[in-house]
Amino acid sequence: MKFSIAASLLILAIAASFVWHDHQRLVIVREKHIELTAEAERLGISIDPENPSKGPRITKHQRADREADARLAAVEFIAFAKDMEAVQAKGEQPDEAMQERIMTFMDRMMSLDSSQLKILIAEVRAAKDLKDETRQGLIGFSIMTLANDHPQAALALFTESADIMEEGFMGQHVISSSLTKWAKDDPMAALAWVRENSKKFPDLITDGAKRGLITGAANQDPKLAFSLISELDLKASSNAVSSIMRSARTPEERSAALAAFREYRDTLPDEKTRTETERQAIDNLAQGIAKEGFETAQEWLTENQLSATELEAFAGHLSYSSKDGETSQWIEWMGEALPADKSAEPIKNTVRKWTERDFKAAGEWLASAPAGPAKNSAVRSYAETVARYEPDVAAQWAMTLPAGDKRTETLRSIYHSWPKDDESAKDAFAEKHGFK
Repeated sequence: MKFSIAASLLILAIAASFVWHDHQRLVIVREKHIELTAEAERLGISIDPENPSKGPRITKHQRADREADARLAAVEFIAFAKDMEAVQAKGEQPDEAMQERIMTFMDRMMSLDSSQLKILIAEVRAAKDLKDETRQGLIGFSIMTLANDHPQAALALFTESADIMEEGFMGQHVISSSLTKWAKDDPMAALAWVRENSKKFPDLITDGAKRGLITGAANQDPKLAFSLISELDLKASSNAVSSIMRSARTPEERSAALAAFREYRDTLPDEKTRTETERQAIDNLAQGIAKEGFETAQEWLTENQLSATELEAFAGHLSYSSKDGETSQWIEWMGEALPADKSAEPIKNTVRKWTERDFKAAGEWLASAPAGPAKNSAVRSYAETVARYEPDVAAQWAMTLPAGDKRTETLRSIYHSWPKDDESAKDAFAEKHGFK
């Protein structure tokens, strides 16, 4: 199967933005800073002590060297792209040597600053023997290398290359990634860029790009992030709500996100929309809360005074987000915090997942759990889950339920789940409980 040059370069760009920065730069940045400062002093490059973030003051000679380096990188980059085109034309995948060249170019591109990348892009634009798709991929990759640390510069370069980048998925990814990063530091500036450019690039400033801006803004101000949902006219607003809630990482951030969401929820047009949006928001918030541990979660729940519907939505997520060893505590909490008719389903889901993971631990807890509606819901779920493997054990548990419809429903579920290789025992079970 032929691979796309643009798609391959997009993968490289994403790797450069995330894998490289997370793994490489975060590990060595402090050591490198000391090393590079010493090297700059040795070479006579002056760093502005009043504003070291601006970097070294580059002389005219050094600037010429940097421009020459950028043009050389462009020559090598274009040659690399042509080799990729040749591999594509044969319908082959990059071999080990080509993959090593890919890693080398990732390293090389990350070393260029915005002024050098601007030169490189100009050289790529001028290269007449490249396919349009390849040219677009090269320029998109060049811009994406800036998006993680210099999103404003990345968008400036994109605007200058918009005539090439307007078509295809690369432009969408450049805008979305840059806006997300920019909004984390300066959401209002990122918003201003969107306001200014939405009419210029209607096919590129998509809901996904807007959602990236909103997610970035949520790191600083969740209330602002929620207000942007309406201003940016998102078609799938529920996805933006989920992104905002997931961006909250600490108990304090989750409290701020919840308070902002409650204000936003009250602006929604009808009760059905409010209920569905609330369930989704709390569901996303619950993921992080439960994983931090039962005691921490209880403190947060007490402090934030969740409503009945919020508690129900929160409980609905516990089946797959509670920490190992704390499932029984959450089951007991659901039995106390929710009415019996609201706790039955989340308890059953939680016990089913627990039984699938560790049926022995779930059974041991059931044996010692206090009688009551919560235990009855747990017993039903446990029996229905183990029935496929241990139908006799399931039947014994079912018979501990109070006589009535729930017990009958559970026994009938066991019957329908009975192993197919034991039909005689299944028939006997059915006759005993009056299913025939």
